[in-house]
Amino acid sequence: MHLEKNALKGESGFILDGFPRTTRQAEILEQVTEINLVINLRIREDVLLQKCLGRRICSQCGNNYNVASINIEAKDGHPAIYMAPLLPPPSCVSKLITRADDTEEVVKERLRVYHDKSRPVEEFYRSRGKLLEFELPGGIPESWPKLLAALNIEEHDSKQRLAA
Repeated sequence: MHLEKNALKGESGFILDGFPRTTRQAEILEQVTEINLVINLRIREDVLLQKCLGRRICSQCGNNYNVASINIEAKDGHPAIYMAPLLPPPSCVSKLITRADDTEEVVKERLRVYHDKSRPVEEFYRSRGKLLEFELPGGIPESWPKLLAALNIEEHDSKQRLAA
């Protein structure tokens, strides 16, 4: 997609997902390469909690599904959010299990730890003018076109989009 097109022009680029996780890692990364932009994908915590609690795994085939159906209207300055469930085929329905760590208590603790560790990294990039905060409006079908628009990137081929 965008990186591939620019590679043909002799430009290089890359995307990191979930790294750096600490400010020290961010400092080291800046010594190694130039970071142009950091995108912080944000979603309301109550929605994230619902999605985590809706995760299921088929005990037979091992595929992941999500039974949570989220459809929240815009309210109090928060945008509307729609996230369709990712339902299993009929052959998996009776074999679905919940991950042991997908309890409300465990998910809330993971979110607390994440926020404590991510805030300094966010501030590191925000202070350098490299942080783009992007509020997710829903799942991939709802979010992807809006993210591309925020990045001023045209979407050319839906197959490339789904592969990215």
